[in-house]
Amino acid sequence: MPILLPDMSSSPIHIIGGGLAGSEAAWQLAARGVPVVIHEMRPLASTPAHKGDGLAELVCSNSFRSDDAELNAVGLLHAEMRDMNSLIMRCADRTSVPAGGALAVDREAFSQAVTETLAAHPLVTIERGLVDGIPPESWGDSIIASGPLTAPGLAQAITGIAGEESLAFFDAIAPIVYKDSINFDIAWFQSRYDKGSGKDYINCPLDADQYAAFVAALVDAPKTAFKDWERDTPYFEGCMPIEVMAERGPETLRFGPMKPVGLTSPHAPDRKPYAVVQLRQDNALATLYNMVGFQTKMTYGAQADVLRTIPGLENAVFARLGGIHRNSFLNSPRLLDPYLRLKACPRLRFAGQITGCEGYVESASVGLMAGIFAAAERQTDTDDAEASLAPPPPETAMGAMLAHITGGAHAETYQPMNINFGLFPPLELALTANGKRRKLKGNDRKKAYTDRARDAFRTWKPLRVIA
Repeated sequence: MPILLPDMSSSPIHIIGGGLAGSEAAWQLAARGVPVVIHEMRPLASTPAHKGDGLAELVCSNSFRSDDAELNAVGLLHAEMRDMNSLIMRCADRTSVPAGGALAVDREAFSQAVTETLAAHPLVTIERGLVDGIPPESWGDSIIASGPLTAPGLAQAITGIAGEESLAFFDAIAPIVYKDSINFDIAWFQSRYDKGSGKDYINCPLDADQYAAFVAALVDAPKTAFKDWERDTPYFEGCMPIEVMAERGPETLRFGPMKPVGLTSPHAPDRKPYAVVQLRQDNALATLYNMVGFQTKMTYGAQADVLRTIPGLENAVFARLGGIHRNSFLNSPRLLDPYLRLKACPRLRFAGQITGCEGYVESASVGLMAGIFAAAERQTDTDDAEASLAPPPPETAMGAMLAHITGGAHAETYQPMNINFGLFPPLELALTANGKRRKLKGNDRKKAYTDRARDAFRTWKPLRVIA
């Protein structure tokens, strides 16, 4: 397929939202010669979770999760996006910080890199202002990547044109601690099972009595009050507040974010901790560490009191306390076609977390696909349109994610989802010497998924980039 030249006279595609998905969609379009206008409401309007005005701001964790493309679905998604010249992955790699086998970034440097790259592109215009309704028809094709914190006016307008009540869930933010306030006479550096550098996390141990007291304090602590319209909104299981997990049973946290496996304290090598709190580097200077899996809806005063009962954090100084916000998403299996277009109004595409994908990389990957689909629709020759517009194969990570949100999930029970091998088509079982089907297990099964995905990804031929 020939590489397309930019058409500076063509009308731009408008993108609502400058988060991960909107930024990636803009980059994919501009890289294929299509002019873009990004509409970002910050800093003129903000959300309960955002702090700055940069594009692609990370508001929860600073982790893009596992970077293992051989045995992990999200690591496979990383690899596919890198192969597609992803701006988000390029900037993440450039601003990465130590995180064992995961890819984590300095969040401020990451946002700055994305913002500067897009602002410098000749085909990208960034307009600051609130789009509080459906993009007008005069704009033509538009991508709505307004995220899970969509402005109320736009959310209401989307609901009206889609003819479908939007769904919602709560998402919580983990606290961030200054490293120099952590007591290393108790805490120590180590990754579980010594993965990565072996010392990518700070660990704070609890014995059985300390753990029991901590769980009781979590359950009893005052929590953020909900408004009447928020009370029946479910939490997303992948970002559950720690006190909600504690309420499910006293041992829940020991089998979740506080599991003590794979860790040995140099201060007490003969005594295994009963539970462990881990903190992960949050910036390139290694001055800030976030509490892994410690999303919370406790009030600010209660957070400081309860979290300082953790051994090693008794004098903790918090750069940011946890918080909670309401996230909204579409019933995408019912409302969107396989190219992320709104069935009721095909000039509108949706991308990112508003579609019901969950996670930074998943959100950016859906933005990447929306950008590629929009570029192909705009510039592809009629004879080659079908091949160029084909969605990625469902055996790939991007294809599995897309298939799930545009029809693979049941509309009646649709909930946000991270990428995982359960979204991929089942593997074909190999035959043994006696003719029986051999079911793959463990790492063999994971490797079979990623091998198949790479083979399938090579067959996908989307519109290539200009440069």
